[in-house]
Amino acid sequence: MSPDLVTEDKAVEKPQDQLPAAPALASALTATLAQRIVAASRPGHRDAHLVEDAQGAQLLLVNGSRLFHLPPELLNEFRIAIDSDDSQLLDELIDSYGLQAAPYIDDAPLNSPPMHALSLAIAQKCNLGCTYCYAQQGEFGGKAKSMELQTAMQAVDVLLAQAAPGAKVNLAFMGGEPLSNRAVLRSVTEYASEQAAQRNVRCHFSITTNGTLVQPEDADFFEQHGFAVTVSLDGPAAQHNRLRAFKGGKGSFDQIVERIAPLLERQRQMQVSARVTVTPFNLNLPQTLDMFIDMGFHSVGFSPLLRASNGQAEMGAEDMAEMLQGMIACGLAFEQHVMQGKRYPFMNMQNALRELQRGTHRPYPCGAGAGYFGVSADGDLSACHRFVGDEQGGMGSLDKGVDRSKQAIWLSQRHVHQQQPCNDCWARYLCGGGCHHEVLARGRHACDYIRGWLHYTIGAHQRLSHLTPDWFAGPADEAHA
Repeated sequence: MSPDLVTEDKAVEKPQDQLPAAPALASALTATLAQRIVAASRPGHRDAHLVEDAQGAQLLLVNGSRLFHLPPELLNEFRIAIDSDDSQLLDELIDSYGLQAAPYIDDAPLNSPPMHALSLAIAQKCNLGCTYCYAQQGEFGGKAKSMELQTAMQAVDVLLAQAAPGAKVNLAFMGGEPLSNRAVLRSVTEYASEQAAQRNVRCHFSITTNGTLVQPEDADFFEQHGFAVTVSLDGPAAQHNRLRAFKGGKGSFDQIVERIAPLLERQRQMQVSARVTVTPFNLNLPQTLDMFIDMGFHSVGFSPLLRASNGQAEMGAEDMAEMLQGMIACGLAFEQHVMQGKRYPFMNMQNALRELQRGTHRPYPCGAGAGYFGVSADGDLSACHRFVGDEQGGMGSLDKGVDRSKQAIWLSQRHVHQQQPCNDCWARYLCGGGCHHEVLARGRHACDYIRGWLHYTIGAHQRLSHLTPDWFAGPADEAHA
């Protein structure tokens, strides 16, 4: 991280009982506080952002996502430049304090980056009838189908062919419900492990499952191969069952909890995470987070439903504001646990703090269409798992390889500098412009939420880096996505 501008860089003396607290998480944090955060996080100056605190403010310089702490005597100078959107004045201040840097990101799109991850839709079918499924209940708008072993092995060959000795690649299994094609999943995992070892390549495995088809022996297999297992759960039973029922209408929660118990008990090399899709019907995030942590998940993460294939249960502006309130409540609980030396695996918070610590800056929101591709059951390549069967994200095939002309157009058009209003937003290099699939289908409806969450986590980063710096020095406690 960049050094503080504080003359004496010492820990802030602040008793634990004066830290931001959330003793009754769902009620102590009011909507008014979330609204204040949203107001403070709205776009001001495109190249800098301030998060004020009792000791001054955190200054984010957008170029390189660099953080500096301003003491009170410097705060007003920077506040005037940023609030007035005076780029010349801001540049003069940055120069005077030695903070200027060459641009980290320019307008040039990535140029055919090497492939490092594939997501195999090994089962384009599903036994659940989730109301909001982007894959149209697992079948991606076509007939139910499963990937043949030969196709899956071909995908492994394509992935490993571009990996240099010592490199790391990831093979993900998705659907539909991937465990409905268990035989292929197991065989291709064994094949990939053997082939990667021969090439001195580290191959990591992940799976996203609804959990209903898990068998006890799956726990041993996933543990043996160190899988990152993500289970889709949308909250307590009543909320989950409303959103994720079997196709006959019966709720799936109880069966999932029973089936995944061996995974939670067995995880050592394997990591089992819960992924919660947030809709207007399951907005009690603190309750859900504590429940799933108590169940033994390695981590728990939330993601808003911004686009559904049938338009149902999508989040509106009021819903996003309520979600932000819940996220901040969860974040405050995380801060309290860290201060007490306790583990609290709130994935969104962990990831945000780690990215701020690294100074993450990116021209895209993810690796979709760059080094990461989805593979359909028939062997077609797409920009990611969400674009399977969608021509907007078509990227070639396993037989013919990546279509470089389509990829070049994609990487040029999806660059954050080409996105509006992103190019004038202070959060652009932390956000990257938002999920391609959601943005192309519905536009940008989550910007206030994203900026509000980043504004809060920048403040939390300052508090925790001064009061519990060892947390940042330790190993990353993150689950795979």
